[in-house]
Amino acid sequence: MPEIETSHLDEKQVQLLAEMCILIDENDNQIGADTKKNSFSVFLFNTENKLLLQQRSDAKITFPGCFTNSCCSHPLSNPDELEENNAIGVRRAAQRRLKVELGIPLEEVDPNEMNYLTRIYYKAQSDGIWGDHEIDYILFLRKNVTLNPDPNEIKSYCYVSKEELKEIMKKAASGEIKLTPWFKIITDTFLFKWWENLSHLSQFVDHEKIHRL
Repeated sequence: MPEIETSHLDEKQVQLLAEMCILIDENDNQIGADTKKNSFSVFLFNTENKLLLQQRSDAKITFPGCFTNSCCSHPLSNPDELEENNAIGVRRAAQRRLKVELGIPLEEVDPNEMNYLTRIYYKAQSDGIWGDHEIDYILFLRKNVTLNPDPNEIKSYCYVSKEELKEIMKKAASGEIKLTPWFKIITDTFLFKWWENLSHLSQFVDHEKIHRL
């Protein structure tokens, strides 16, 4: 397979491609270490129950400029983030990336405060070369936090109500703005039901099933 040309891409984002992530099969069994094969999506709400959205930086290699949930990234293939028990490794990875992307101090986000709900399996193409083919761990957190986003990661951000998100979805449907595919899938399928029950999320916890969407 020919080597993919990366000289035209953002240097910091290319460096992130080299991180060794956990390689899994479609049933979430670890089969080695490779670059960016499984992921997590954090949905961070403030105490007014508004959801933090971000717009991905134009420097991002996949889905640049797209609006998405609070934080999306990948666990690394190291002992802390490999630990599977109740997805504590994934939650530690989420704590790390919330700091990297949004500048949230580590002490403000305890991995044990995050609610791991379920997993979603999806494929999505960003352009002719790059895309996603992943199992996505869904993490919910409700807390007021300090934000200091990295502009190389995030172009803009805002907290939205359910009604405001519905208006954003309408704009996306008309082509006015773009959403990441995983965020659209999760919003169309699950998000509003979960959002209505932020104080009662235990009824939606399913660590056995992988939703194939």
